[in-house]
Parts: sequence; C-alpha cells; structure tokens
Amino acid sequence: MRELGSTGEKEITRAIVGEFLTQFYEYVQCDCIIVGGGPSGLVAGARLAKDGKKVLIIERNNYLGGGFWIGGYLMNKLTIRHPAEKILDELSIPYKEVEPGLFVADGPHACSKLIAWACDCGVRFLNMTSFDDLVLKEDKRAAGVVINWTPISALPREITCVDPVALESKLVIDATGHDAQVVKKLEERGLIKTKGFGAMWVERSEDLVVENTCEAYPGLIVVGMAVSTTFGLPRMGPTFGSMLRSGEMGYKAALKILG
Repeated sequence: MRELGSTGEKEITRAIVGEFLTQFYEYVQCDCIIVGGGPSGLVAGARLAKDGKKVLIIERNNYLGGGFWIGGYLMNKLTIRHPAEKILDELSIPYKEVEPGLFVADGPHACSKLIAWACDCGVRFLNMTSFDDLVLKEDKRAAGVVINWTPISALPREITCVDPVALESKLVIDATGHDAQVVKKLEERGLIKTKGFGAMWVERSEDLVVENTCEAYPGLIVVGMAVSTTFGLPRMGPTFGSMLRSGEMGYKAALKILG
C-alpha cells in the first residue's frame, strides 16, 4: 500500500488541474448552459440533467445559491409560498408553516440540499466565471456564451486585455436575477426590449413570474427574477417559491426545445 506521505504538492496540483481541464474540455459544448446558480437555475439544471441532458451552470460568485443562502435582510431564514413547498418535500428539506400557505425554512440547509441535488443529478459548474456575451449564429439564435474569470473585472483597465473564451450549447437559460444579464446583451444589440422590474407586490409577482417563464428569444429561456426584468413584472422580495417553480417551468420549456 502506498504511504500517504508519498503524495506531495505536485500530485495534488496535477489532480486539480487535470480533473478541472478534463471536465472543462468536455463541457465546451453541451445541451444547456445556465447563467446563474441561484434557486431557479439550480432547479432547471437539476431537472434537465436528471433527464440525461448535458448541463453546465456558470456562476460569477465563489458560491452557489444566490439569495437562497441568506434569505431576507441578512437573516438566514427563507420563505416559501404554496405550492412550492412540494419541492422542499421532494428534497427532504425541513420547514415550518407559520401562516396558512406560508412556510419558513433554514437558508443554508435548504440551499445545501438544492445544490447537492443538482450535483447528484449530474449538473456541472464553473464558479468565479462571469458571463460576457452571447454566441449568436447566423439565424439569430442563441447558441452559447462568452465567459471570463470574474476576477478579471477587478483588474485596472491598463492590464485587463484578457480575452474571454466561448462555450457552445443548444440552449441558454438566463437565471441571473434582476440583472437579466443575458437578456440585456440582446437589448444592447436591439434584438429585444426589456421593461424593467416593477415595485414590490408579492401576491401578483410570484404567479406572474411562473406564468411568464418562457423562451424570450430563440434559444434563450428566462427564469426567476430575470423574468420580472424582461417583462416588467412586480418584484417579490425575500420569498423564493416562485424561484423554484420558475426553474421547473424553465425546465419544461427547455424540454420542448431539446426534445
């Protein structure tokens, strides 16, 4: 048996670099690229990967889950409104009903379960990776994304000449929240017009986000709060039921495209 002491720095570095590059090489082309690793992106990705689709989620932060980690106002409890608790039941996430149809769960517990589920289903991730642009083919269809390392944006302008790279996919999902970063790139080119999200109105916004989750542009599906920004819907604040449900609707819309 090989002694543990014989494994040194070079072997550890080779293991990290080799495995990362092998996976990165494999996912340069995939079925679906999801921009944003929050709850809606994780749900859509998990469902698609479980169906055998090759799914990559890119996330600009060094963590996954978005606001799902911390709930509202930096208090790590998150609320879920009916019927989204069914997803919590599916993932064995504990919760408490505090009002009829209103449930509270522990943010870190719920988020870690959601992330683990996505991983178990086969989703792959690129953290600290920023969306830079879309790949648009001749038929004006979204066909991938252009990415760069997130830390590049923090460098002085004089030394930021670090070219990005592109990944190809059959489908792109914008799960970037209120920023709607992917949709906004289309708007910069005059290919789509966003309305911006409205003032808070929880009772309306949750259902509207789910109902309006769709293919907003050929090859591009919007989920979560990116839906609000794209279609001018009310914001909803620190409640996450529609984020989970919108992820499921995005998954269903993706299946119609991917087959």
